[in-house]
Amino acid sequence: MKFQGTKASLGLVLGSALLLGACTSPDATDPDATATGGASATGSASASASASGGTDGDSAAAGCLQDVGITETKDGEVRYTAGPGDWSGYNSITNATYSTYNSVIAAHMFSSFVYFGTDGTICDNTDFGTYEVTSEDPLTIKYTINEDAVWSDGTPVSINDYLMEWAAQNPEFIAPGFASGEDKEASAVFDHVSTSFAQYVPEGPEGEVGSKEFTVTYSNPNPDYRIIVTSALPEHVIAREAGLEPGALAQAVLDRDADTVKSAATFWNEGWIFNPGELPDPALTPSSGPYVLKEGSWQAGNSLTLTANEQYWGTPAATRDLVFRFIDDAQQVQALGNKDVQVIQPQATVDTVGQLEALGSAVTIESGSSLTWEHLDFNFRENNVFGNPDTGLQMREAFAYCVPRQQIVDTLIKPISPETELMNAREVFPFQDNYDDVIGASYDGRFDTVDVEKSKELIAAAGVATPVDVRIGYRAGNQRRTETVAAIQASCKDAGFNVIDASAEDFFDNALVNGDYEVALFAWAGSGQITSGENIYATNKGQNYGEYSNETVDAAWAELVATLDEEVHVEQTKIIEKELWDSLFGIPLYAHPLVVAYDSTLQNVRGTATQDQVSWNAPQWVAQ
Repeated sequence: MKFQGTKASLGLVLGSALLLGACTSPDATDPDATATGGASATGSASASASASGGTDGDSAAAGCLQDVGITETKDGEVRYTAGPGDWSGYNSITNATYSTYNSVIAAHMFSSFVYFGTDGTICDNTDFGTYEVTSEDPLTIKYTINEDAVWSDGTPVSINDYLMEWAAQNPEFIAPGFASGEDKEASAVFDHVSTSFAQYVPEGPEGEVGSKEFTVTYSNPNPDYRIIVTSALPEHVIAREAGLEPGALAQAVLDRDADTVKSAATFWNEGWIFNPGELPDPALTPSSGPYVLKEGSWQAGNSLTLTANEQYWGTPAATRDLVFRFIDDAQQVQALGNKDVQVIQPQATVDTVGQLEALGSAVTIESGSSLTWEHLDFNFRENNVFGNPDTGLQMREAFAYCVPRQQIVDTLIKPISPETELMNAREVFPFQDNYDDVIGASYDGRFDTVDVEKSKELIAAAGVATPVDVRIGYRAGNQRRTETVAAIQASCKDAGFNVIDASAEDFFDNALVNGDYEVALFAWAGSGQITSGENIYATNKGQNYGEYSNETVDAAWAELVATLDEEVHVEQTKIIEKELWDSLFGIPLYAHPLVVAYDSTLQNVRGTATQDQVSWNAPQWVAQ
C-alpha cells in the first residue's frame, strides 16, 4: 500500500513488488496517503484485458485504459497537482521516497506487465509484454517482454532489469533471513520498500542475461502473483554507476555473486536521490514509459515537467508535456480556478466541494468512493509509552477509549459522504460483501464510543503518571487531519492524555520511519490486493513502521499468502483482524471519499478508486 498524506500505493509503478493492499496506500482522494506493500501497478500504456491478466470479461475491461484514438503527440502541456510534496528521486521505492508525490511521476516513466484499473481490476499492458501460467504446482509464470521495449537511451528492457529488481529486495544470498523473516535481526542491504519478490520467489527470475523472456517459480501458490512482477529499474545504469559493465550485475545475480551485487547497493539506495531543483544527467534516469524527465524543468518547491519519450514504442503520449505542480491542499481549488493546473484531486471536505461548485461549468466535478482509509497507528518501540511490554497494551486501550471516532466521522466525513461509517477492519472495506462476516468474527465494538472513565481506570491500573504526552504525527498542511487531532485533544484531555499536534512537512521521510512519535495519523491507499497487508502488520516488514510484532498475526499471514483458496483467505483474515484489535495495533477510522475536479476543456480524465490517483491515465489527457 501507499501513504496517503503521503503504504504501501506506487500505481504498480516501480518495483516488481507488492506494496499495495486491500487496506492501504496514498489515497486517490488524498495525496497524503501511502500505498501498501510496495508498488502499485500503473503501467502507463495502452492496455487490453486478457485471460492471463486476471480481468474478467467486458465489465472488468471497462475499468482499464480505453482506446481514445491517440496516434500522435500533440504539442502543449497539461498540468496536475498531487499535493505539496516535491519530487525527491527517480528511485521511488526506497523507504524514504515511497510516497504518492514520487509514484505519480514514476508511473509514467516505467512500464509494467500490468496496472490497476479504476475499480482495482488488474489490467494487462500488452504493449509492454505478456505472461502466462505454465504450471500451477509449483506455480510457475513465463514472462515475455515486447521485442520493441527499450529504455529511452536505447537499451533493451530485459531480464537484466528484473534480476536486479529481485536482488534489490534482499533475497537470501544478499541478506540471509531478511526477506524470509527467519532472522528477525537481519538487516537489509538494499533499502527497498518491499521484500515480496524475494520472499515468494526464492530462486528469482530464470533465464539468460539479456533475454526478453524469463520464468519465475513460486515456493507456494500466491494469490497476488499478477502484481509481484511488474516494472523495474534499469540494471545497465546501476551497473555503470557501480563501475561494472552492462549485464554484469544481472550475471552476478544468476551466479549468486553477493559481493558484486552488494557493490551496487550504495548507488541503488542513494544515487537516484537529488537535491531539490537539480535534475541529473539524463543518462542517469532513462524511461521505459511514455514520458521522460524534461531537462531543466525542475523548479524546487514549484513544479517538475515530464516530456514525451521519443523512444517509446507503445501508444504515444497525447500531450507533449505533463507538468506536476507542488501545491498545498488548501490552495488547489484556487489553482484550478486560476488555470495554474487543469486537474486536481483534493482532499474531500465540505469547504472544498462548495468551492469547486462555485467555479461553475468551467470545471467538471466527479465524486465517489475510494480504496483509501484513515487510521491511527501506535509506536511499539519499548521506549515509547504505548510500546512498553508491561503496560503498553493498557495504555493503548486507554487511548482508544477516548478517541472520538464517531464524532470524527460525523463532523468531517458524513457531510460529504453521508453513507460513510466507522471503519472497523483493515483488510476489508465497509462496502465489500464479506465485511460484516469478518467484523462479526473479529471485533465487538468496544472502541466505537468514547468512555473516558474506562480510559482513566486503565491508566491508573498501568501506574503511569498523568498527564501522558502523546505526539500525533502527520504530514503538515492537511486541514482534515488537523481537525482530527483537535477532536482527539479535546476528548482525551480529561482521561489524562496531553495530545500534541506533531505535524511536520517531512513526517513521512523522518518521524514515521524513525519512530519519533507516539501515534501516527495517515492513510493507506490500496487497490484491492489480497496479501499486501503482510508488509504492514507482519514482523520486520518494510511498512511496519511502528515495529509491531505478533506471532499469531505472522502465522496467519504465512498461511494466507501460501494458498489460492479464497475460503482460507477469509478465515485467516478474521484471525488477523481479531488479533490486531486484541493487541491494538492501531485504530482504523474511515474510508476516504473521493473528489476529482478538472478543467472542462480537458478530455479523457478518469478518476480511480485506487491509490494511483487521477493521473493514472494522464498520458491520455489532451486539451480541446
